Amino acid sequence: MKNRVIIVKVYSFTVDELEAIVMGKDLNYAMLLDCYGDLLTDKQKDIMQLYYYEDLSLSEIAENENITRQGVHDAIKRAEQYLTGFEEKLGFLEKTEQYKKTIKKIKECTLIMDQYNIKYSYSKNIAECINEITSCIEQSEELFR
Repeated sequence: MKNRVIIVKVYSFTVDELEAIVMGKDLNYAMLLDCYGDLLTDKQKDIMQLYYYEDLSLSEIAENENITRQGVHDAIKRAEQYLTGFEEKLGFLEKTEQYKKTIKKIKECTLIMDQYNIKYSYSKNIAECINEITSCIEQSEELFR
């Protein structure tokens, strides 16, 4: 019988790290922050950016902002509620995602039409229309980068 080697790794976490693991950061809030961040107060926006963009812990933000860790937690939860409320009322993020899916589908169909046109019956008019559609798609995609 061969000896087996078992490697056991021991991890040490701070309270903030453990909270992030257990709660998990919902990165959907980062997208909502991109969309609606200017509707938050400057303080809320700053705290949310530090938390979601800079990936700072609650304790680090508390130290930077001269408030308690609980105050940071409350500010984040309140801002998340506002962002969720904005999306429920306005729906810009959902509309943007639907728009992107539609553009992707148009792109796929345009490619198929172009391949069909080249393979079976080349038409200069169809090729020009496909080029125009492709140009419009590229301009539309630039709006959401």
